[in-house]
Amino acid sequence: MEVQGRRATYGDAGRGTPFLFLHGWGLSDRTYKRALGRLARLGVRVIAPSLPGFGGTAALPGDEFSLEGYARWVDDFRTAIGIEGPWYLGGHSFGGGVAVVTAHEHGDDLELLVLVNSIGGSVWKASARPGADARHLADRPLWDWGLHFPYDVAGPRTFRAVVPVILRDMARNLLRDPLGFIRVGRMAGAANLLAELEELRRRQLPVVVLWGDEDKVLPAASMDAMVAAIGRDPEVVSGSHGWLLEDPDRFGEIMTNVVGVAEAARTALADERRSEIAGA
Repeated sequence: MEVQGRRATYGDAGRGTPFLFLHGWGLSDRTYKRALGRLARLGVRVIAPSLPGFGGTAALPGDEFSLEGYARWVDDFRTAIGIEGPWYLGGHSFGGGVAVVTAHEHGDDLELLVLVNSIGGSVWKASARPGADARHLADRPLWDWGLHFPYDVAGPRTFRAVVPVILRDMARNLLRDPLGFIRVGRMAGAANLLAELEELRRRQLPVVVLWGDEDKVLPAASMDAMVAAIGRDPEVVSGSHGWLLEDPDRFGEIMTNVVGVAEAARTALADERRSEIAGA
């Protein structure tokens, strides 16, 4: 399809309330096929675009290259595909950061935000000394991210199954647009979205943080900063940065519970509004 007059690719499966899912840095919607397929079979309509610059989707123009530009693209994609009324949004890693900005800037009718080992917490290493500043993820050299990313994403139990898929998709995207690939990596490393998360908390948007406890790409200090901003404990699971790729069944199980709660809350609110109208 076309979004903003440029080519875009996406996957779409299942029925139910639309759940728009955004992939991580260097990857594409196809990387998550197994995990999202489980979710689609459990009663959710999953729509997963390849973000601009990845998976065959045209890159953003230079003046739109920012997290805000990506968020505008997601909003235009939602319009183009015809998502109207209540919807859910989620993202993994870099996609989680885009999801936060999308929810903040274009969250009309959005009823749930799910962040899976997402960027945005900014903190790389918490300070061991009281009063001293923490080190931020922007301080981590990009070459270090790139060198370790495929191996940090997958744990030792599923290394052989997951890493070839990641390397394949990363290689394709790197060959398509090496400069854009690097620029997005820098953007992800520098993202500090704590103010946006605090604002979403004030708006009372339900935000769920899912986190693999063996993540070496984004440290626990980053997660701690995010959950402090939203005021809600995370759902911590056993696994690496890409635990949903390692264990798609576990991801489907958790997401079924998360979406089930959201659906129940939406039904209860609709019943309450109908009662108010009938009483008036």
